[in-house]
Amino acid sequence: MAHWLYKSEPSTWSWDDQVAAGKKGTFWSGVRNHSAKLNLMAMQVGDRGFFYHSNEGKAIVGIVEVIKPYYPDHTDPTGRFGMVDIKAVKALKKPVTLEDIKAEPHLKAMILVNNSRLSVQPVTDDEWDVVCRMGGL
Repeated sequence: MAHWLYKSEPSTWSWDDQVAAGKKGTFWSGVRNHSAKLNLMAMQVGDRGFFYHSNEGKAIVGIVEVIKPYYPDHTDPTGRFGMVDIKAVKALKKPVTLEDIKAEPHLKAMILVNNSRLSVQPVTDDEWDVVCRMGGL
């Protein structure tokens, strides 16, 4: 199982919105970066990811799971980009802020720290474990 991080501005789509979508989940659309597209294409059903509030809050707040693999994004008029469907799994007991992540030596190579603009990014198994511990899981 691979691990990922999904960034969303809470004013556009928040953790609470994701939770409210329930078991049916929702599509993760709007990705228009080719590196992020390749990450979406690599995702498999059952992969888990962190849900990160960007710009407002700047914190990992929950865990989501891929429930439908890559398919065309109906919001892309060019037809070049796709999306996956995800559902909320659980909230972190304690949000893990970007400040916390940057202060943790074991996370110094995390893409979130080094390429903060990438909206969908891989997370290593070690990074996953460290962030989960930091979040009280």
